Amino acid sequence: MLNKVEEVGGQTNLITVVNQKGGVGKTTTVLNLATCLSAAGKKVLIIDLDSQGNASTGLGILPEDRKMSSYDLIIAEEKLSNVLKETKVPNLFIVPANSDLASVDMDLVNTEQKAVRLRRCLIKELSETRKFDYVFMDCPPALNLLTVNSLVSAKMVIIPLQTEFFALEGLSQLMVTIKEIRNTFNKELRILGVLLTMFDKRNNLSIQIEEDVRSTLSDLVFNTMIPRNVKLSEAPSYSLPGVIYDRKCLGSIAYQKLAAEFLKRERNTLSSTG
Repeated sequence: MLNKVEEVGGQTNLITVVNQKGGVGKTTTVLNLATCLSAAGKKVLIIDLDSQGNASTGLGILPEDRKMSSYDLIIAEEKLSNVLKETKVPNLFIVPANSDLASVDMDLVNTEQKAVRLRRCLIKELSETRKFDYVFMDCPPALNLLTVNSLVSAKMVIIPLQTEFFALEGLSQLMVTIKEIRNTFNKELRILGVLLTMFDKRNNLSIQIEEDVRSTLSDLVFNTMIPRNVKLSEAPSYSLPGVIYDRKCLGSIAYQKLAAEFLKRERNTLSSTG
């Protein structure tokens, strides 16, 4: 049956990073959090589900090396081992993305069980091999079939939220979608946390947004906040995560703190769900 998330990956924890708004720090969070966990000795896989392929670019996967991509994993049900790539970061692997992903909704429109395609592809290999400690899914900026597939596959959700005006706009719809997925396909799905990104302590609006979000969502919000940081923005142009490009910059330090908080929250969430 497909309604027990434990069947996906055994001891592997699958995390999807989701927000239908673009430019909120999804890819930056995936790259840097995954790298921090890899540095801690965890074996980590990133599945790039965004047709823009920014996570793939940020890890130095050239376009000519993306002929096999997450599109093949979902549409052709290609084996995971045939589409993943090693990266320059020890213990970190990626299933790259290419522009073929833009047509996934159309390609699956008449397909039965189209919401569970990714999950079905991950079940056997991850459950049998337990090759990875964590699998992070970097979603497109839309509540489309790719995002739905990631939510159906995941155990936990991280929601990056930009500390700017309209930060909470659209979040309610995402929460409704997560609840629907939990009720229909994946009863074990949990929100691990909402991550405030692009925080500027010099900006009164950022401070006000933080207060509003914390008062609304309470303990659901990570204590760690990711600041606006030039080094984090520069890093992808060098095909490196920020925590490697400049590990001492404020953004990198924040992601290192987030990794520690992530591990603590993960333990508490797994123990509470038994």
